[in-house]
Amino acid sequence: MYIKKILIAIVLLGLVGMAIFSWYVYTTVFTPNTAFNNTEAHIYIPTNASFAEVVEEVEPLLEDVESFVAVANRKGYATNVKPGHYVIKNGMSNNDIINSIRSGNIPIKVKFNNQERLENLAGAIANQIEADSLSLLRAMKDEVFLEAQKFDTATALAMYVPNTYEVYWNTSAEGFRDKMASEYKRFWNAERIGKAAALKMTPTEVISLAAIVQKETAKVDERKRVAGVYMNRLSRGMLLQADPTVIYAKKRAENDFDQIIKRVLYADLELDSPYNTYKYAGVPPGPIAMPDITAIDAVLNYEKHDYLYFVANVQNFGYHKFAKTLSQHNRNKAEYVRWISQQGVNR
Repeated sequence: MYIKKILIAIVLLGLVGMAIFSWYVYTTVFTPNTAFNNTEAHIYIPTNASFAEVVEEVEPLLEDVESFVAVANRKGYATNVKPGHYVIKNGMSNNDIINSIRSGNIPIKVKFNNQERLENLAGAIANQIEADSLSLLRAMKDEVFLEAQKFDTATALAMYVPNTYEVYWNTSAEGFRDKMASEYKRFWNAERIGKAAALKMTPTEVISLAAIVQKETAKVDERKRVAGVYMNRLSRGMLLQADPTVIYAKKRAENDFDQIIKRVLYADLELDSPYNTYKYAGVPPGPIAMPDITAIDAVLNYEKHDYLYFVANVQNFGYHKFAKTLSQHNRNKAEYVRWISQQGVNR
């Protein structure tokens, strides 16, 4: 009888112990362990990060850090950290959090537009993904890569078509560059290539002209007309005489892309640069900026008309006055020069 009581006591103690252990496991592994009020929190785990760095990253988001560490060790995550962008949702348990940061790398949306140089583009991208601007710039300027893609240092910017793209935050510099090369090829589909060929232009020449069109007018609904002016000048063997190319040439010659030039002076037109379309015929050797898709398509689908000249319209700011003859253009230009002089704009 006495032995039976002892056995019953042992069984009961075992059951209590198992209950306590089960409760501990459940509360440690499966109960909510978040300490933020938003619907979700985003974390970014760098490449080659240690588990200690992960803990430091998630600690402000957790109610109980020790239980998180215990579960991470038990599930083998502590020795197998995965870099990337992850989302922790409010109310997640330690088990859910570990599963999320182990296999739930979520792409981010990267945006860029209107950059003048690869240096500017690299800086803009470095603010959005893990890769730093120097590694991005090295990848973008890699001569072996450029040659394989049929670009050179002058045309390299043309490969980056402004848009919104999905990439993983921890994408390498080379990985981002390679994705943009693929997106470029996807953008230049058979239809666009056919239209460029009909204009007797390569895709990079179309982009170089589109960059000028975009610099000339911010009005999307005017870009086809502006593109038509330049196509007319090219077909007649005339110089493009585009002020934005002179501004770019001056910035490039002085290695100062931060300067702001609101007015092109006659002395600037004498600058000897292949980008100065007052001196050199045809489109520049590469884009003077990164044109967006509307500007590229404006060139491919330019408006057919007889205009050869245009100047800013001071009665309708943002738009331009177009002219078919030089005498008409000179009258329009005189009106603009009077207006800009009255504003005190000397440079």
